[in-house]
Amino acid sequence: MNYCIAVFKSRSATLSFARLLRAHNIPCAIINTPNSIGRACGISVKFLNEYYIKARELVNANLAMSFSGFYGYNSHKPM
Repeated sequence: MNYCIAVFKSRSATLSFARLLRAHNIPCAIINTPNSIGRACGISVKFLNEYYIKARELVNANLAMSFSGFYGYNSHKPM
């Protein structure tokens, strides 16, 4: 499955983003930020690619200052 990982500069922004996604009925998981990304607070939010546009809108409207970036992720494991 193809996922997006949203990376933030702070743990509080990461947790706020997960709450925002869930409030908009977007399933997500809080994960350890992959080492390959290397720059983050240590945790990130993983969600399905199909929700990328809505997630981007939520970041831009609410958490743009704390946002580091979206990264693509391909996994064969369920969320």
